[in-house]
Formats: sequence, structure tokens, C-alpha cells
Amino acid sequence: MERNFEVGSKRRMGTRKLTTLAMLSAIAVILGFTPLGIIPIPPVGATIMHIPVIIAAVLEGPVIGAIMGLIFGVLSIIRAVTTGNILLVAFLNPLVSVVPRILIGVGAYYAYKLVPGKSESIKVGVAAALGTLINTLGFLGMMFLLYAEPFAKANKIAVDTVGKTILGIGITHGIPEIIVAVIITVGVIMAVKKVRKN
Repeated sequence: MERNFEVGSKRRMGTRKLTTLAMLSAIAVILGFTPLGIIPIPPVGATIMHIPVIIAAVLEGPVIGAIMGLIFGVLSIIRAVTTGNILLVAFLNPLVSVVPRILIGVGAYYAYKLVPGKSESIKVGVAAALGTLINTLGFLGMMFLLYAEPFAKANKIAVDTVGKTILGIGITHGIPEIIVAVIITVGVIMAVKKVRKN
């Protein structure tokens, strides 16, 4: 009897994880292919496409978070190809567009788990902020390390100013992205946890 309960419980958890993954993947696709996923802050748009990755990681663990990150990375490649992004060569490199996005889920989960204290909203807020930071620093950092010259050419700037320009983008986009991610993620996760308790 106890074993049957264990098997049923594991099956329910597996179903819940897959349902959460499917639902958040659908949201990621909507964000990826509509203007909803981008906050227009020139010279490039600030994204909120990483938020489903953070939510998946906090609710369902690092594996589901990493899978959501992979989905986000693949969507960003598809978006770059279909919109004719001027830095397409960079987006096609998984080190730029996929790996940092996979790390969002892993980093957000462990931030949530390792933050001391009992306040769920603080733990979720820290996870959202760190996940966003991983996305911004990972993507822009890899862009700088691997594609400084194409970036300079695309933005019509000198190569020796790429570092400052990317840092500026990181600050102007990173701060609004963190604020929006914390507000949305805390709201969504607290609501889901409340529903799951009932």
C-alpha cells in the first residue's frame, strides 16, 4: 500500500513538472515571437523572456529550469534568424545564445535554495535577480569575448569602445530587467504556491 502511494506520488510530481514545463514553454514562445517579450530600450531591446526560466527553476528544480533555459536559448536563435538580426553570427553560437540561458535555471534554483531565512518572497526575489544577472552578464559577456569586432561593426563604433558600450547596455538593460523580473516572478510564484497549498 505504501509503495503504491509512493509510485502514485512520484507519478503525480512527474506529471506536474511536465505540465509546468509545457505551460511555461508556451508562454516563452508567446514572449519570443510577439512584442510582449521585449522592452524597447535602444540600442537593443531589454528582454523578459528569461522570467519563465526562473519560475520553472524555483517551482520545479534545476533540471526543469535548465530545460526551460535551453528552450529560451533556441527561441532566441530562431528569433534572430527570422528577424534578420544584425548580429546573427553571434546568436547562432550556442555559447552566446544557449549556454547562459541554461545557467539561468541552475543559478536561480540554487540562489532560491541557499538564501537563508524563511521569507519566500525574499528567496524568490533573490533568485529572480540572480537569474536575470546571469542572463545579462552571460549573454553580453560572451558577445564581448567572442564577437567584439562584429558588434563594433554592427553598431558603427570603434572596437576599443565595445567593452564600455556593452557595459552601458548591461546597466541600462540589466537594472530594468531585474526590477521587472523580481516583481513578476515573486507575484507568480507566491500565487502558484498558495494554490498548491489549497
